[in-house]
Formats: sequence, C-alpha cells, structure tokens
Amino acid sequence: MAAVICREEELEKQEMIPGSVDNIPVFVCRTSEGEVRAFIDRCPHQGACMSKGKIDGAPMSTAPGEYSFEHEGDIVRCPWHGREYNLRESGKPLAPVKGKLKEFSAYVEDSYVYVELKRGS
Repeated sequence: MAAVICREEELEKQEMIPGSVDNIPVFVCRTSEGEVRAFIDRCPHQGACMSKGKIDGAPMSTAPGEYSFEHEGDIVRCPWHGREYNLRESGKPLAPVKGKLKEFSAYVEDSYVYVELKRGS
C-alpha cells in the first residue's frame, strides 16, 4: 500500500514531514544529496516522534582532542535522548546500539511524495 505524504516542493533539505501509511507513523525527508527517504516516525530506543527532532550533522573524532563536523544534512537526532541515525545509510545508528530506524520505500510521482509500506532497500 502506498500513500501520498506531501507535494515534492514542500520537502526541503534538512526538514522532515510526518504522515502515516495504513495507520503507521512515517516521516519523509531529503538527504544532503537530495534523495527522498522515508522512515518510521518512532525512535527505536523509547518511541519518540523522530519528526520532532532535527536533521543536522554529527561531530566525529579521529584522534583525542580533534573533532570535525561530518555528514551535514544526513543525521537525524532523536528529540528525547539525542540518539543519532544516518539517513543515507538506511537509518543506521551512529553509536553502537541495537536498532535502526525502519526504512520504507519512498518515491516521487506527478510532483507528490509517496511512501510504501514494503521495506526500502
């Protein structure tokens, strides 16, 4: 089953638009490369509404005391506990924890963003 979530022009980079497909909460977003992605709108940690979080980057360290900000526009941060998930890597968590964001198939057709319940690749 597929459902329209929004018009394509409404979906800006680093923004999330919530919706639902067959009563399952989802959000759609664009990666830093402009890809349209869809994920379940619940954090696997404690169920926070991810669309109320923020898409940003993440601090990375290559050596003690050395930090850089990477993955700008590809990291979604949980609004409750700050857990971070990589949107371009199918919702994989940045920290070594169990559970990633469940990804769904998203596509644009006739200027609308659709989400299908079958799992994304």
